[in-house]
Amino acid sequence: MRRTAVLTATVAMALMGLVASTTPATAQAPPGSTRDKASLGAPPSTTVLAPPDISLTNIKAHLNQFQSIANANGGNRRSTTSGYTASVSYVEQRLQAAGYTTRRVACTPGCTSGAGPNLIADWPGGDETQVIMAGAHLDGVSAGPGINDNASGSSMLLEVALTLAAQRPTMSKHVRFGWWSDEEQGLLGSRAYVNSLSSTDRSRIRQYLNFDMVGSINGGYFINNITTTAAADLRAYYTNLGLQPEENTEGANRSDDASFRNAGIATSGVAAGASATKTSAQAAKWGGTAGRAYDPCYHRACDTTSNIGDTVLDRSGDALAYAIWTQAVGTPTGRDFSISASPASGSVQAGQTATTTVSTATTSGTAQTVALTTASGLPTGATASYNPASVTSGGSSTLTLATSASTPTGTYTITIRGTGETATRTTTWTLTVTGTGGNRTFTNGTDYAINDLSTINSPVTSTATGSAVSPVRVSVTISHTCAEDLQIRLRGPSGTYYTIDSSGGSSCTSYGTRTYSVPVSQQASGTWTLQVTDNYRLDTGYLDTWSVTV
Repeated sequence: MRRTAVLTATVAMALMGLVASTTPATAQAPPGSTRDKASLGAPPSTTVLAPPDISLTNIKAHLNQFQSIANANGGNRRSTTSGYTASVSYVEQRLQAAGYTTRRVACTPGCTSGAGPNLIADWPGGDETQVIMAGAHLDGVSAGPGINDNASGSSMLLEVALTLAAQRPTMSKHVRFGWWSDEEQGLLGSRAYVNSLSSTDRSRIRQYLNFDMVGSINGGYFINNITTTAAADLRAYYTNLGLQPEENTEGANRSDDASFRNAGIATSGVAAGASATKTSAQAAKWGGTAGRAYDPCYHRACDTTSNIGDTVLDRSGDALAYAIWTQAVGTPTGRDFSISASPASGSVQAGQTATTTVSTATTSGTAQTVALTTASGLPTGATASYNPASVTSGGSSTLTLATSASTPTGTYTITIRGTGETATRTTTWTLTVTGTGGNRTFTNGTDYAINDLSTINSPVTSTATGSAVSPVRVSVTISHTCAEDLQIRLRGPSGTYYTIDSSGGSSCTSYGTRTYSVPVSQQASGTWTLQVTDNYRLDTGYLDTWSVTV
């Protein structure tokens, strides 16, 4: 992952739509495996084969090869060195032997002088107008061999690609992999690749998934753009393992998914964390050491094969396989549809009702009848109903969820299933159930000037009682022409800080009004403080108002 840098930017392009996921298939671990993928409990799909187990042993064998390459080439694999070129050759030879069509794509224009090429690999088959793409940067920094950053993502990506080649399933969509040059110098390789694509070729990429630092030794489970459709399969995989993944705020706009997202392509991906510090709450649910960096060897000489967490690395490979097999493996039917929920999340007081609109769309062929049901996730004491219960693709239905006074408080991910004539598709709705006392909102509407390289603190006093229901909702309105300059943190009454937006990126966008869902472990009463830090020069503004709902 690159260091945060200041880049003059144009207005970012809007994200494109993405076809919805198929119903996850229950994955079976191979004989003798201690893998945890078999715990997935979603109903089997009629069109998707079970995702395979991705061998951790094989991933680590690739890591050893990258370590040996660095050792033989001055101790690093920087994009301008022979260590990088040797890394490209290693990946390329394995892919070609497996049956991939590979291309070395020059890292131009705009890359560091002497930077090596990007490597692109296409697996034959599938609808080439619907491309599912995954990528990782192959280069490292000059300080060390770059094993977690980012031989971990490159090795995992390679092993998933080789597993796909070994199984040779029927493909409904086309699958492409990319290994990027010059990421550490500012996402230059991936940006050059995306800029080289025609508008037609860009529109064919239905989603891009990025994998940067997926083996952090004190790592966590982070997903880029976690609430988007592009993240649905990754989120479903981790959620079904009970991992409670979080938004990758530390890595926002700091890896190659930004190059695709800025071009209007839907993006997600997973990461295990870099130099930020693991919190006590994260250590409680994921293991590891609180108060220590996710990767204490980030951009250092000690980023070697001993700087790898096996479990988090293992699961990242399985998560990618789950996403690819769910999205791209199966027999094309010629008729298909998508399903989505809007809003994608909501809150309800126990004993009351909540609603969301379930929309469908015909994505190929002719329209078909879609029956709507709730597949999983309903809290105890709650019932769900659809009006109407069946629609023609392109139509919508209202989902009403009625809770009882005894429904436990908490946040629930409810899976909505659409059963059509040719396929089954799912989407999720995240619902937070609060206690019978209800949530309360506290606001500070005082204007605070945000100057270059300065920090402001805006407090509110909560008179709510008991514990704050996690996650709390934070709404922020800021007038500032470069939101990427700003780091925003929430301080709870106990003194714990929560980073809710990180600075850095390759573009500048106006901030406006944004809302955040912040996991906390806090009392509700006391002073909540919003801290805004402007980390870069040139753009200034002011905090207009903000509120916290506890």
